[in-house]
Amino acid sequence: MSVETIEKRSTSRKLAPRYRVLIHNDDYNSMEHVVQSLLTTVSSLTQPQAVSIMMEAHTSGLALVITCEQEHAEFYCETLKGHGLSSTIEPEE
Repeated sequence: MSVETIEKRSTSRKLAPRYRVLIHNDDYNSMEHVVQSLLTTVSSLTQPQAVSIMMEAHTSGLALVITCEQEHAEFYCETLKGHGLSSTIEPEE
């Protein structure tokens, strides 16, 4: 019996469920404040991306900020709320 026929362990890991971080339009914050809050909260966003997210929330009432693991999503959501923005998370479908 060769060593290779002895049980090979599975190295595949189940991916952590991902969550969508959303911002909701409001009548209180300026567009500039929303863009700046997005940029300081999610460091991977560029200015054009932040402007695009802000405009989507402004025109449709809701915008996707980022999709990530639950722990990060909760952090981003709470940080955005700390900036006075309305934010929620939901599981990615």
